[in-house]
Amino acid sequence: MPRTLEDLPHDPRLPQLGGAPPPAAAGGSEYFSVVTPTPLPEPRLVAFNPAAATLVGLDPAQAQRPEFTAVMAGNAPLPGGMTLSMLYSGHQFGVYVPQLGDGRAILVGQVRNERGELWELQLKGAGKTPYSRFGDGRAVLRSTVREYLCGEAMAGLGIPTTRALCIVGSNEPVQRETVETAAVLCRMAPSHLRFGNFEVFYYRGEHDKLAPLADHVIDNYFPDLVAPEGAPTSKVDAVVGAPLRRDRRDLYRAWLSEVVERTARLMAQWQAVGFCHGVMNTDNMSILGLTLDYGPYGFMEAFESHWICNHSDETGRYAYDQQPGIGHWNCSRLLQATLPLLHEEPEKAIEIAYAILERYGQAFVAGNLARWRAKLGLREVREKDPELINALLQVLERSRADFTTVFRALADPAAARDQVADVAGFDRWLEDYRVRLAAEQSDDLERAARMNRVNPKYVLRNHLAQAAIEKAQAGDFAEIETLRRLLARPFDEQPGMERYAALPPAEAQRVEVSCSS
Repeated sequence: MPRTLEDLPHDPRLPQLGGAPPPAAAGGSEYFSVVTPTPLPEPRLVAFNPAAATLVGLDPAQAQRPEFTAVMAGNAPLPGGMTLSMLYSGHQFGVYVPQLGDGRAILVGQVRNERGELWELQLKGAGKTPYSRFGDGRAVLRSTVREYLCGEAMAGLGIPTTRALCIVGSNEPVQRETVETAAVLCRMAPSHLRFGNFEVFYYRGEHDKLAPLADHVIDNYFPDLVAPEGAPTSKVDAVVGAPLRRDRRDLYRAWLSEVVERTARLMAQWQAVGFCHGVMNTDNMSILGLTLDYGPYGFMEAFESHWICNHSDETGRYAYDQQPGIGHWNCSRLLQATLPLLHEEPEKAIEIAYAILERYGQAFVAGNLARWRAKLGLREVREKDPELINALLQVLERSRADFTTVFRALADPAAARDQVADVAGFDRWLEDYRVRLAAEQSDDLERAARMNRVNPKYVLRNHLAQAAIEKAQAGDFAEIETLRRLLARPFDEQPGMERYAALPPAEAQRVEVSCSS
């Protein structure tokens, strides 16, 4: 039964960290601060996502109420909710920054839906927090539209991600490179905790804070790791290779192994759709393996293995081809920060951490090859498949061919041939591809159908997002909803929408995104 705003079932878990829920006057705990959102003047609803509303059991009709806009602007409390911002640190472009935290994001409630799933509602851009440093705590319409749309695009692609319930806008001026207008995004995730939540306490030497935080994460988000009393096996056994023991260190070891593997699988998913995050700092890495914090992201168009989507990334640290390695490095930082949980003897803890980190490579290679095989319609595993995959990517790179368009067209190889400049190279590759398909007696019609289920026709190209932003800045929000609906079904043909699958016009190819995005 869809619920009203007042009837959302709250399940406040975060305040239990470190003891009983603190009163607002207490300011919070070692892990977070209680914060009051800054009211947004004259708020108006810019976008509402009914698909996200169903995740928390909210009746979409509630979006029509003035009370809904007030709550999502930070102008009124969510009934029964709480308002707090989390403390964390992180490695930014490889350099450790001792304190970061939610500088413009305020958690306003945790909701458990009818399926028992826990979802956090967080207002991004709702004003200053104790972690804002020199920031104003605001988000702008441009950045909120980009995050709103990309979260939904990734969900449509089947990639783990935060979601977005709505955008509330205002005419309040906000200074960035130019003067823009303020907006608040209601972001949703089972948890917004990140690697940096653990790093801050490790590097402060406050190691006693690590176990309560890890326990909170495991108990609320990794219940499969703990078998019921008397059960013969659990995921812990699979990691430690021993009968089930009630040793918390074994549990931490199994949990960190799962986080590492989820992160590796996420990287494989990004690579397979040509997605580039742009700012893979450890404070932007989800402890649940979600795609978190959409800023200067991009979906690759002209294929370039070292494509840099973030104009601010001058060294290419977070280029497309670097993402798997950075994911590995970030996991190593998480394991460094959780060494005290693994063993009381530092040398033994490091040995265990290295063993856990090895699981990243195994999970990434398996997930990556499986996805590329699926993109080529291959059902069987053959030793030389990596060579076949890489040969095609080399043709695409020499041709500067559009990544999404070519893979979609490969369902009919003749159509893909028209998309590449290196025709001779493609023809040589196609001969090998046809031999490979014949070896597993592939049926062309069945293969094409399978390929179209994994190679999207529609992705959120930067010029599409920019067009929606410019219309929204002029007061027309319809394009945001058009794109949300389109990207929810990226693998479908969607007659009449073909223009959204077209290559960007020449002038749109100059769209640049940076850390301010």
